[in-house]
Amino acid sequence: METRSFGNSDLRCSAIGFGTWALGTTQYGDIDVDEAVRAVEMALDAGITLYDTAEVYGPFISEELLARGLGARRKDIVLVTKVGFTTNYTSGKTGDAAISGRDASAANIIAHTEGCLRRLNTDVIDLLLIHWPDHKTPHADTMAGLQKLQEAGKIRYYGVSNYTVPMLEACQRHGNLTTNQVGYNLFDRRMEAAVLPYCQREGIGFMAYGSLGFGLLTGAMTPETSFVDWDWRARGDAFGLPLFERENFLAAQRVVERLKIIASDNGKSVAQLALAWVLGNPAVTVALVGMRNQGELQDNIAAADWRLDEADRAEIDRIFAEEAVPTYVDAEQAT
Repeated sequence: METRSFGNSDLRCSAIGFGTWALGTTQYGDIDVDEAVRAVEMALDAGITLYDTAEVYGPFISEELLARGLGARRKDIVLVTKVGFTTNYTSGKTGDAAISGRDASAANIIAHTEGCLRRLNTDVIDLLLIHWPDHKTPHADTMAGLQKLQEAGKIRYYGVSNYTVPMLEACQRHGNLTTNQVGYNLFDRRMEAAVLPYCQREGIGFMAYGSLGFGLLTGAMTPETSFVDWDWRARGDAFGLPLFERENFLAAQRVVERLKIIASDNGKSVAQLALAWVLGNPAVTVALVGMRNQGELQDNIAAADWRLDEADRAEIDRIFAEEAVPTYVDAEQAT
């Protein structure tokens, strides 16, 4: 599988990364724990070398399941987790509802990183991210905390997630970011306006989450698809965009049906097309994908070495235009 570098750093990983949000939360519907662990093991066998989690996935469940799946092969991969929240440590059907507020202060991220290390059964985290911007804590304080963790040997590299260009610039004045992790897919191109060009220009890696449009681009959904109440997509909103509101969802299905034709002409699935499109942006380091079973895994990894040609990319844009489905290039980033 193709490997890529995080900007100007010497950190490298597979072009496709294993995203574990769905691994440890019921917000994507019920999960089979044993199957989730097997998916991690199969991803290791398939050559995926980056695994992304967060303390609030579950909360805590995703980190624990990932550690179980990695086992002794932890040393062979790039392990990414995220901090920057306070939690009330309660549990419930939605799991992630236990998040009680953002806190990217040095004291909080240092304390919470210790919990991550324990749950992940590791002595060091390869890449630690601040999960969402904390609008109250000065960036200098956040960067100081990350640097202390790095100096103590608790983390190798650090970065952020869901940060805008002004936020990235502020962080860079006090530290040295390795990556920014933000949503990016065919239905959400907000990062193309400023964040992706900035990261490429400044030598900062870019991790794309939601590469399959949170299920829209898997090819598995139909106009009749519905979501259980505790599945976050039932609310209609996707990180500030109304992708799952009923009319928008139906329009997306029309687009996907036409994208399937392009994919089929290339002997690929629509999910592989969606991943190839994301990885075709030279600023992208890794496309994160949630994989909960062998079928999803095999489909996703087959996209790693495929690139869309310019004619196909132009045809994709034409489909969006003809179906009058926005790509939100100029929309405000969710922070």
